[in-house]
Amino acid sequence: MNEQEKKQISYRDAGVDIDAGEKAVELMKESVMSSYRPEVLGELGAFSGLFALNTSKYKEPVLVSGTDGVGTKLKLAFMADKHDTIGQDVVAMCVNDVLVQGAEPLFFLDYIAVDKVIPEKIAAIVKGVADACKMSGCALIGGETAEMAGFYAKDEYDIAGFCVGVVEKSKIIDGKKVAPGDVLFGLPSSGVHSNGYSLVRKICFEAQGLSLTDEIPEFGRTLGETLLTPTRLYPSTVLPLLDKFALHGMVHITGGGFYDNMLRVLPPDCDAVINAGAWEIPAVFRKLQEWGNVDWHEMYRTFNMGVGLVIVVAPEEAEAFSAYLKEAGETFYQIGTIESGAHKTIVKGGVFGE
Repeated sequence: MNEQEKKQISYRDAGVDIDAGEKAVELMKESVMSSYRPEVLGELGAFSGLFALNTSKYKEPVLVSGTDGVGTKLKLAFMADKHDTIGQDVVAMCVNDVLVQGAEPLFFLDYIAVDKVIPEKIAAIVKGVADACKMSGCALIGGETAEMAGFYAKDEYDIAGFCVGVVEKSKIIDGKKVAPGDVLFGLPSSGVHSNGYSLVRKICFEAQGLSLTDEIPEFGRTLGETLLTPTRLYPSTVLPLLDKFALHGMVHITGGGFYDNMLRVLPPDCDAVINAGAWEIPAVFRKLQEWGNVDWHEMYRTFNMGVGLVIVVAPEEAEAFSAYLKEAGETFYQIGTIESGAHKTIVKGGVFGE
């Protein structure tokens, strides 16, 4: 038997380092547990997460779930070697979706699959997740880090999130109350959020030959800093509204922009009419349109254009709703109305003219 035949092969030789995985868990433990709500039972490291739902708060509690990822925005994180904000993106994409059904986010789980576990990188990603969970009022109750040697490109990874919330059955917001005359209010986005990055990358890096370190005068910072701005978390703004107003609908403006997402709360005989001149389009969207010579219709069906969440309010509550947001110091826009129609989103005004 030769020396090659005598060599013992370990899991680490195959590309999976169990010790590195255990170190990553230790590094993330404090940030994960800092997100716990009182309803969380047990500690980090069990096979599953336990959450004791406080049923005394509800007559008919309905669990609301959502799952999402970050898409090709991850490519920019790889390019910049910046991994401390991408966690907020994955949390926001899930908690915002749960929120628009009227649900309070309760707990969150993440899944990270990597080429190679670098404990410090994993800890930075998870800290971003945990911090975003705290800001959203939900607990990071569990997760999985999968080291998949030879499956992902060197230094690359994917991340997905899973959120569960709760809402009283009678208070579910599903668009069934939306009617002609309702008023549309928009809450600002923090930037591009986590959609449309395949187009962003094609425009910025292929068409324009830009790099993440380029200073863009209109942005007042680098291209990378602008494009990696994390997705806004809306629970802290919206949850207080649920007890004060009978909201008819809410829309998270994600993939598909205004044209697809507004349809999710529209009855068959209604149109959502958006006034594109009701708010100032942020510089990042204006430059993307200019650099790529992108049709404005395509812009509004791909990006949030500066409005990340739309709230549908009954006309009789619109004035009080507006006054409440002003008193709370929230920035918002009155962006349109619901009209009788044929289940369409119509964007007019602003760049579209009248």
